[in-house]
Amino acid sequence: MSTSSATPLSVHRPTTTPRGAIIVLQEAFGVNDDIEDVCSRFADAGWLAIAPHLFHRTGDPQLGYDDFSKIGPHFEALTPATILADIDAALTSAAGEGFAPPSIGVVGFCMGGTLALHTAVEREVGAAVTFYGGGVTAGRFGFPSLVEVAPRLAVPWLGLFGDLDTGIPVDDVEALRTAAATSAAPTEIVRYPEANHGFNCDRRASYHAASASDAWRRTLDFFAANLA
Repeated sequence: MSTSSATPLSVHRPTTTPRGAIIVLQEAFGVNDDIEDVCSRFADAGWLAIAPHLFHRTGDPQLGYDDFSKIGPHFEALTPATILADIDAALTSAAGEGFAPPSIGVVGFCMGGTLALHTAVEREVGAAVTFYGGGVTAGRFGFPSLVEVAPRLAVPWLGLFGDLDTGIPVDDVEALRTAAATSAAPTEIVRYPEANHGFNCDRRASYHAASASDAWRRTLDFFAANLA
């Protein structure tokens, strides 16, 4: 972990010259073993992976998947300004490694999936991927809803959602598809009929191997095709 800025960053480097940088935005459970593993997998695929610790102002915890009561205080402490400051720290780190915005992607899971789309709108990056990000029709963390901001996308965006996710109804996902399609950028949403929320995380009961495998392949292909 790098602590060269006020925001702690988990940085994973490939063994060869990186092809670009990926900013990895955490789930609601902190920068835990799963997020570190995602970063490691990106590094194995040739990318510099950087995960900003978005809960560092409230102790930087790694929360259990079965106790949602502990998440609230960390969520409540988040603001658009602090979130974007932490993401800026990751972007600055990528720039310090020699990567310009067109070579930097952002991907997020759960809350991070929400923030990945907002980052693509609010900051200069080359492409973004959202895994089951909420706040589709009602804003979260002080940001507007995703359907409100998606028309402002100017870079390619990919959304990955599970049809069994009761927190993100299919109707909301389709509304987001429609909103994103009005932007000036290429956008795509993929729905997985057998997947629930958190389907990419093999440490969660909702893990769905087939959907996770396909989504990971699509994510790698998407960044390879859209980052300079």
